[in-house]
Amino acid sequence: MRITTKGRYAVRAIVQLAMQGNEKPVSIRKISELENISAEFLEQIFFKLRKGDIISSVRGPGGGFKLNNEPENITIAEIFDAVGEGLLLTPCVEDSTQTCERFSECIVNQLWNNSYLHFRGYFEKTTLRDVMTGNFKKSLDMR
Repeated sequence: MRITTKGRYAVRAIVQLAMQGNEKPVSIRKISELENISAEFLEQIFFKLRKGDIISSVRGPGGGFKLNNEPENITIAEIFDAVGEGLLLTPCVEDSTQTCERFSECIVNQLWNNSYLHFRGYFEKTTLRDVMTGNFKKSLDMR
């Protein structure tokens, strides 16, 4: 599994947005400067995050972006999903019956599926608040 630049930047930008507080909208330019990420690339990412209902935009002077939920109610998996970060280890995890001609006799397919479920579960249990506070203990307990 490899998380793309888009996925990494999306998480960094949302963490930074959350750290700015949700009282006033924050501009892409400010996040771009704080995180050293191209404003143009952030616009593309924020478009997807807005479509995914993670953030909302405020137009006009003093406009920018705000979180749609509290940080403890936003998971890293939701951020990845919004920007199209699949987190798949192999093509056969996505839809084994369609992508793998050996699906019916493959003895390692379950290994890939279980690995994916562990990765996915970790990001589903890890909230934006966990990242902001460095509190990853509950997220690491997968059992």
